[in-house]
Amino acid sequence: MTLLKDKTVLVTGGTGSFGKRLVHRILHEFSDIRKLIVLSRDELKQSEMALEYPRDKFNQVRFFLGDIRDRDRLSRAFEGVDVVVHAAALKQVPAAEYNPFEFIKTNIIGSENVINAALDSGVNHVVALSTDKAAAPINLYGATKLCSDKLFIAANNIKGVRDCRFSIVRYGNVLGSRGSVIPLFLKQRDQGRLTITNPEMTRFSISLDVGIDLVFRTLKEAMGGEIYVPKIPSYRIQDVAEAIAPDMDQEIIGIRPGEKLHEEMITQADSYNTLEKDDHYIILPVANEMKKHRFEEWHGKNYVEPGFKYNSGTNTDWLSVDDIRELIQQHVDKEFKV
Repeated sequence: MTLLKDKTVLVTGGTGSFGKRLVHRILHEFSDIRKLIVLSRDELKQSEMALEYPRDKFNQVRFFLGDIRDRDRLSRAFEGVDVVVHAAALKQVPAAEYNPFEFIKTNIIGSENVINAALDSGVNHVVALSTDKAAAPINLYGATKLCSDKLFIAANNIKGVRDCRFSIVRYGNVLGSRGSVIPLFLKQRDQGRLTITNPEMTRFSISLDVGIDLVFRTLKEAMGGEIYVPKIPSYRIQDVAEAIAPDMDQEIIGIRPGEKLHEEMITQADSYNTLEKDDHYIILPVANEMKKHRFEEWHGKNYVEPGFKYNSGTNTDWLSVDDIRELIQQHVDKEFKV
């Protein structure tokens, strides 16, 4: 038996960067899957993606137009589904500050719709994607994702006799994703000047594949209610600039509204419920002693020290300038040269 043998899997936000890579991985690593449903609201991206997976070669794939804001549509899409990976979200921090309720409707109300559709349709496991910005948030985007996280954790309390688990994967900036600093600097390099918010700024860095590996682990291991956090390296914004354009003029423009100097994935308050594993952490839900004992029997008792926090600025694992250049060539632009 493999992880997804004879399962029907649905991916919300399936035409986004993460969703597309997840679909690719599933189709090439789990040939015994029954069906893979790509749910998104963008018909153009779906039509383009469908060209990559023609029905005569990939007869497990279905494309389903819909918005997670539409509960009725989700209920229809979730019929017969065993596993949901919830990757749909609005994500741009500046856009959230300017259009807050649009983010609330998608990231919070949309998440509640996913939960209710899963419970009503007999889904067995939902893994929702979170973000480092959900830990002690200072911007609207992070606040909506924290609220989403709370909804998915609490959903385990209302499932009743249903065989359904809700779990979360939280990670940092995806290397080279749309709207991130690397594509911005590559574009600005052609224009002759880089804009840097703050030379001391740091961020966590993760590749799509490492994030997907953690989703697979969560599907395999989680009891329901846990937040899985990978151990990943940090980078300095100044080192990214050095890696891309070492001799180019730089303009310091200051931190933008809603930005932090450093990001966190585990706060000090989380430390009292956080377990450490070889390559990841698990934040357990706050629970009574009986339920806490069940989690400890399943995951062990290797708690982090009280007061521990997982911060991009105090991380012990760092990407060097050469590391960043190599990763750009691997994941962003194979033709990249300094």
